[in-house]
Amino acid sequence: MPRYRLLVEYDGRPFHGFQAQADLPSVQGALERAVLRFCGETIRVGAAGRTDTGVHATGQVVQVDLAKAWPADTVRNALNFHLQPDPVAILSAELAEEGWHARFSATGRRYRYRILNRLAPPALDQGRVWHVKKPLDAGAMREAAQVLVGHHDFTTFRDLACQAKSPVKTLDVADVRREGGEVILEFASRSFLHRQVRSMTGTLAEVGVGRWTTADVAAALAARDRRACGPVAPAEGLYLTHVGY
Repeated sequence: MPRYRLLVEYDGRPFHGFQAQADLPSVQGALERAVLRFCGETIRVGAAGRTDTGVHATGQVVQVDLAKAWPADTVRNALNFHLQPDPVAILSAELAEEGWHARFSATGRRYRYRILNRLAPPALDQGRVWHVKKPLDAGAMREAAQVLVGHHDFTTFRDLACQAKSPVKTLDVADVRREGGEVILEFASRSFLHRQVRSMTGTLAEVGVGRWTTADVAAALAARDRRACGPVAPAEGLYLTHVGY
């Protein structure tokens, strides 16, 4: 049975996350319906990461096992046709090598968080950015973010519903930069805890507006206590941008 590796982009706004849920729209459900319409097969697709409700992706990776060996371009084009009008697109498709798995073969994941930092609300990017009116000091946020880089117990930045066996993770990248009216945060790690990126982003935003300092972020991390976390950033500014293998 051939396995296809798909690079997938989606707008998370209409979906209750990636994972299929009964009677609720999901990215997984949209993909599985497209497969059914394409070749008549009822299958379960797998992904590198299960994004939450409202979270977007420009670099999600999905595996699809089909009974017939179709040309990869045919799979991509047919699924894109049958995905309409859902805001999901297959950017590329290829036959996966033997033993490859979208989730378990991944060696790293990268997320981007977009904050629109201006007085005026978003017109074109509504639902795709977090709108913060107060001026943010991106330099102070970048300095504080470095406290989070490395091998740590991230209990403070872990959602209470997180099912990971351990709160210990290695954060490889935590970068903050300003691009015009936006403040962009980038995080990279082999894997993340549930809502870890949004929790870190909300905490760093407190530094940006001057309510927290770098020392406060370090103390929150060291506390290993969810109650020490700052406000959790909303889902709409978060994007899964890359999965490494």
